[in-house]
Amino acid sequence: MWSAALLLLGVYLVPVLVSLCLADPRGGVPWHQARRDPTGLSPDPAATPEAVIQVFAAPAVSWRGIFSVHTWVAVKPTGAPRFTRYEVLGFGVANGAPAVRIDRMGPDNYWFGARPQIVLDRRSAGVDDMIARVRAAVASYPYPNAYRPWPGPNSNTFLAHIARQVPELAIHLPSNAVGKDFLPGGGLFAAAPSGSGFQVSLYGLAGILVAAREGIEVNLLGLSLGVDPVRPALKLPALGRRGLARP
Repeated sequence: MWSAALLLLGVYLVPVLVSLCLADPRGGVPWHQARRDPTGLSPDPAATPEAVIQVFAAPAVSWRGIFSVHTWVAVKPTGAPRFTRYEVLGFGVANGAPAVRIDRMGPDNYWFGARPQIVLDRRSAGVDDMIARVRAAVASYPYPNAYRPWPGPNSNTFLAHIARQVPELAIHLPSNAVGKDFLPGGGLFAAAPSGSGFQVSLYGLAGILVAAREGIEVNLLGLSLGVDPVRPALKLPALGRRGLARP
């Protein structure tokens, strides 16, 4: 029994220790001095009349980046001259600022020195309707004035809420998006964020997710360990997905 417990502890702790040893994606620059300019990952609205939805993820600021990513969504309806960016931030919430922020930065900007990765890019027919539903999901987010980096609600709780409200997006959030498993209202059971399966979670601290897109993930203290058998990959605490990239 003790050996099994120690093995489980090691499986969760070793990836975290490895993450601690990885190079700083911000190059050692203090986060508040790091670049926040556009990356060019979003198309130029002037040259892109079609509707666009993009979801981004970047290492979280400061020590939180060891364990987790920060996620956000940017939308541009057909013919719109600009993107609108939606995200949840903890800065200033304790002093009365809202957690949900709109257009604090451009759609694809560096996240305090860290270059984001594209999690989702949709430009097909029907995207305008999905944009309307994304905006409705933003308005219905149950924690507009609350933020807690662990176990949630945080930016990843926000994106998971949007994903469940608009399952057609099929958002596959990174396994190291700590907070995505924090279910609103203390719920124990919900659809997986991708809409392709289900999950059970106890306040984002322990649970299991089984879905066609995410594979199998076991959550312990907010950290996810899992496997994607369809597109072979391991999902490791703090390190995220290691294996074949998602299509």
